[in-house]
Amino acid sequence: MARTRFVGDPGLTARMTTVIFLLGALFVGIIAILMALFWNSPLLVFLIGIGGIGVAWFQWYNSDKVAMKAMRAREVTPEQAPELHAMIDRLCVLADMPKPRVGVADTELPNAFATGRSPSHSAVVVTTGILQRLNGEELEGVLAHELSHVAHRDVLVMTVASSAGIVAGMLTRGAQYGAIFGGNRRDNNNGLPVWLIVLVVSLITYAVSFLLLKLLSRYREMSADRAGAYLTMKPEALASALQKITGEINTIPDRDLRASQPMNAFFIAPAVKGVSMRTLTSTHPTLEQRLEQLAKIRAELDRSA
Repeated sequence: MARTRFVGDPGLTARMTTVIFLLGALFVGIIAILMALFWNSPLLVFLIGIGGIGVAWFQWYNSDKVAMKAMRAREVTPEQAPELHAMIDRLCVLADMPKPRVGVADTELPNAFATGRSPSHSAVVVTTGILQRLNGEELEGVLAHELSHVAHRDVLVMTVASSAGIVAGMLTRGAQYGAIFGGNRRDNNNGLPVWLIVLVVSLITYAVSFLLLKLLSRYREMSADRAGAYLTMKPEALASALQKITGEINTIPDRDLRASQPMNAFFIAPAVKGVSMRTLTSTHPTLEQRLEQLAKIRAELDRSA
C-alpha cells in the first residue's frame, strides 16, 4: 500500500496478496498441464507462457490508457475543468499523494473510476453525467473514494488479475479451433482429446479468476468508501452521492448501460439496474451495506468530536 494519509486496510492488503498468489499458482498450473499435454512441443508451451506474461505486462503498463479508451474518456487540463482539478488538487494535498491525470467521459451515465499502474502513473475519470448530478461535497466524496483506490494500489491488482481471464479466453478459443480443425490427438493417460482437456482447464481457470476478482472487488469498494470518508470527514456526502448515482442509473437506457458494463468492476457503482447486488458474482456490495458503514463512520466521528 502506498504511503499516504488514507487510512490503512490490512484486510485489503491480505486479500490482494492472496488473489495475486492464487492466480499466479493457477498460471503455473496451466503451464504445467500444457507441458504434460504437449511434451513433444516445448516451443509451443514456451510461446503460450510468454503470451500469458505478455498479456499481464500489457495490462499493467497500459491500464490507464486502455480503461480511458474503453470509456472514450479524454484527459482534461486545469483550464478545461478548473473546478474538477481544484478539487483533486485539494484532496491530493490532504492525502499527501501524487496528483493523477484527470479525465472526463462524455456520457449520461453518472459514474467515476480510477485506473493506472502506480500512484504516479494513474488517472481518475468522471463522467459528464456525474458532474451534472452531484453537488460539490458529493463529488468530493466520490473523488476521495477513487483516489483511495490509487493509493491502496487495488486498481493495479484488479487490472493485472483480470489478465488470467484473458489468457483463459485465449486458450478456450485455441481449444475450439483445435476441435474444428482436426484436434483429435488423444492424451496418453486417459484417452481424451487434447483440445477437450485444454478447454476444460481454461474454463476452470476463467471461473476461478472470475470469482476471486468479484470477491476482491466487493471488499475493495467498502475499503475505498471507508478511506474516502475518513479523509474528507464527510461520510454523509459520499452516502448521498451513492444514493443519487444508484437512483440515476435506473433512468439510463439499457443500451447505454450494456455498453459500459465491461467497466463495472472499476466503477464506483455498477452500471446495472433492477438486479440484486447480493449475488456471489456481483462486483459491488449492496447499497444498504455501504450506507450502513458510512452511517457508522459518521457516528464514530461525532463521538470523537
